[in-house]
This record gives sequence, structure tokens and C-alpha cells, in this order.
Amino acid sequence: MKDLTLKNVSFAYPGGFKAIDDVSLLVKGGSNIAIIGQNGAGKTTAVKMMNALLKPTEGDVLIGDMNTKEHTTAEVSRIVGYVFQNPDEQIFHSTVESEVLFGPKTLKLGLEEEDKRVGEALRITGMEKYRQENPFDLPLSVRKFITIASIIAMDTEVMIFDEPTAGQDLNGNRRLAEILRYLHEKQKTVITISHDMEFVAANFEQVIIMADKKIVRAGTPKEIFWDFDALEKAKLKQPYAARICRLLGIPGNIICPDAAADAIMNGYGS
Repeated sequence: MKDLTLKNVSFAYPGGFKAIDDVSLLVKGGSNIAIIGQNGAGKTTAVKMMNALLKPTEGDVLIGDMNTKEHTTAEVSRIVGYVFQNPDEQIFHSTVESEVLFGPKTLKLGLEEEDKRVGEALRITGMEKYRQENPFDLPLSVRKFITIASIIAMDTEVMIFDEPTAGQDLNGNRRLAEILRYLHEKQKTVITISHDMEFVAANFEQVIIMADKKIVRAGTPKEIFWDFDALEKAKLKQPYAARICRLLGIPGNIICPDAAADAIMNGYGS
């Protein structure tokens, strides 16, 4: 498993606007991390540099010992898969099956392996029933799972999801959680941008806060969501369960509903 490293990385768009300013980060191979922060914090710019959709204007992005500056986006995308926030920027085939098949076909794996990968990707994302549908006839929430299936079928070592929970209902979030567990079992490195603090608290081993184009704090979900200085700097709120426990004076830095319910049932805060 390759580590992913950002070394003193900055990025400026044409015209001089700097979206990332001297960011350093080590993501260990096999990690399952979330990046949180307000719009404009630099999250999407940071992850787009991780798969060479953008190249740093200063510093280096390394995937193992591969420097993204020395490779094309196509080369890097075989190792780092990226699911766009807007699936319509990614989908360009007329059926779900052909969309998910496109990546494996570029790898020239052979028909048997292609079929295996497509079938597994459609199964884990719940997209099997839409196999012959036109993606653009399906709801936005479903199209998001189609793009996730496309990256899973590529079987990249690193997978980046940009706001996968946006537009999802409770069942969609549950399916996303199942996908994360599946990828973790396969020892994939998963990096997810999300504004859904409840989803982040329940599904990630490590959380990174970004604000003002920099990394403010990195730690476990419990560490992050009870660090009021870091949350304030990034203008973020605790998950609902943590806020309730704080109001009730319940100890333990609780961040998830089940733990909060257990604590309340056991008489804490009464």
C-alpha cells in the first residue's frame, strides 16, 4: 500500500488566486479519512492534486515514490481514482453498464476480468437493477453511485470521494457507509470530503479540518469534534449527538447517536 504525501504544497489558479497555501500531509496506505471545512477552505483543490487533476504550483505530491509532476493525469488515475462532486462532470456513456465498464476496458484486462469487476462494482453500489438504463434518466443521487461504481471497477489503490453524501437520503448514506466498510476491508486508501458531520463522525478513522487554505487540525473523530478551538476556526459545528451530550453534561466526548442514547439511558446528565 502506497502512502500519499503532500510536501509544502501550494496551488494558485490562473490570475493569481491561491487556493492552497503551504499544506503538508501524510496519508498512510489503507487509511480511511475525511476532510471537512467550509466552502473555499481548499478541500477540493487539495484532493484534485492528489490524482493530478491539478499540479501544485509549489511543493510536491507523492504517491509512494511517484511525483505527480512527472506523470500525466491518466497515469496517476490508474492509482488514484476520483469521484467528482457533480456526477454529470464524469458520466458520458449511454448506459450504466457501459459507464462502469469504460475504466476496466482502458486497462485491457480481458473480458472475464472486466465482467467480474463491473458485476462487483454494480453489486456493492446497488446499481445492478439500473445496468441497462441511461444514467441521465436517473436521479442525481443514483448517478452519484454510478460514478462510485466506475471508480470501484478500476480497483485503484486510492479512492477520493468529493461530497458523496450531498443529495442522499438516509438509505443512501447507509449504502455509502457499507461501501466504505467494503473498501476498508480491501485495504484501499479512502479520502472523502463531506459537509455531513454525522456521517463523518460515524464512518472515519481520521478527520482533517481545513480552513483558510491550510490544514487546521488532524485527529480521530472524537479528538476533532471536541476540539472547540479548531471547530470555531473552521466555522464548523459538532455532530448533533455531541451537542446534545454537551448540553446534558454527559462525559466521554460522545459523537454518535447510539453512544449518546446509551449514556442517557444509563442516567448521565440527569
